Parts: sequence; structure tokens; C-alpha cells
Amino acid sequence: MIRPEDVTVIIPTYNEVDNLEAISSAARRHGYRVLIVDDGSPDGTGDLANALASADDGFDVLHRPEKAGLGTAYAAGFAVAIDLGARVLCEMDADFSHDPSDLPSLVAAIESGADVVIGSRYVRGGGTEGWPWYRQAISRAGNEYAAILLDLDVRDTTAGFRAYTAEAIKELDPASCDASGYAFQVEMTWRAKEAGLTIAEVPIRFRDRELGESKMSAAIAIEAVALITRWGWRRRFGG
Repeated sequence: MIRPEDVTVIIPTYNEVDNLEAISSAARRHGYRVLIVDDGSPDGTGDLANALASADDGFDVLHRPEKAGLGTAYAAGFAVAIDLGARVLCEMDADFSHDPSDLPSLVAAIESGADVVIGSRYVRGGGTEGWPWYRQAISRAGNEYAAILLDLDVRDTTAGFRAYTAEAIKELDPASCDASGYAFQVEMTWRAKEAGLTIAEVPIRFRDRELGESKMSAAIAIEAVALITRWGWRRRFGG
């Protein structure tokens, strides 16, 4: 039996002062703990996180001195959450592209025996809202590319709405991942597959942010393609 207080939702932030209170409070309404990992946001996000933690002991805050990548933020957050006793660790964006009302579905899949649960846009019942056709095509192509090169039976390898057991995180050692950007999600999926962990996908609807600015950039996309290609080459040919 997983109690709500056994679940920690990790929310990485950089300049998310407009979204943070609403998104983190929505996660707390399920009874889950929330760990905010702020990368030195200059807009006051870190100060707001401190205020939330002062008012509610279900919040924890990890301050990092500068923006250092999504993957390293999650790795640091996982380590802190496990030290604080979390049994289930969830990843969620701060910008409402992930619906906090879907969190219990991810946790339920963990209770049903999965080690890793992915909130998937590309299984039956999932999808994206408001995306033009070309953006959907690029996203699907990227997922197919990763799945083929890394032999993954996963429809949404790049998804960032996830749940892991604490044991899975210890097995996967995210602090040693090569990727610092969004390719971190692909790398963790690949590591889970190679480790023989049980991976489940549950449908979610992905929405674009309404407030704040996207952190996606050409450099992050290029890093992802380069790393996936390198991992695929290594898997097929060694080295």
C-alpha cells in the first residue's frame, strides 16, 4: 500500500514564478509531498518556493546556484527525496503542460507492479492539445527514432511526466546519466529497459504552457539527437 505521504512530486523550476504556487498546490491536494528544485531563478521563483515550504511542511526546496539542465535537476531531486523517505518519485513540469490530476494514475500503475510509469501522449487515450501537425510529426518522429535505435517498446520515450519507485531510481543511478537536457528522459527509459525493469505507459493529454517561457531550445534538441545516435551506435556496434 502506497500512502500519499510516500509519494514525492519533483518539480524543477527556472523562472516559473507565475506557475509555481498553482501547480505545486494542485499536487499537494492529492496528499503527495512536493520537492521544488530551483536553479537560481532570477524572477523570485526560489523565494516563492521558500514561502510555500514555510507555510506547509509538505513542501521541500532544493536551491541550486545556476541553471544546470533538466537531467541534473531531477537527479539531485531524486537523491534528496529518497533521503527524506520517498517510496515513489514523480516528475512533473511546472508549466501545467502536465495535468496534476493525472498524478494518481501514475501512482496507481506503480501500485500495480510497474517500476517506471510514463505519462504517454502516444498510447490510446493520450494526445496533445493545440499542436500544429508539423510539431506532432517532429515529436512522433523523434520518439520513433529513439525507439528504433535503442530497441525500446515504448511509445513516448521523451515524455517528462513520470513515476519511479525509489528502488528503480537507485538501480538507474540518474546522477551518472550523460544527458543534461530532455534526452535525459530517453536515457532513463533506455537504462530501465536494459536493467529489466517493468515500464508502463498511461495516457495523458499534453497541453502547452499559458504563462512563462518555454525552456526548449535548438541546442537541447541537437544534444538529444546526437546522444541518441551515439547510444544507438554503441548498442549496435560497441565502443
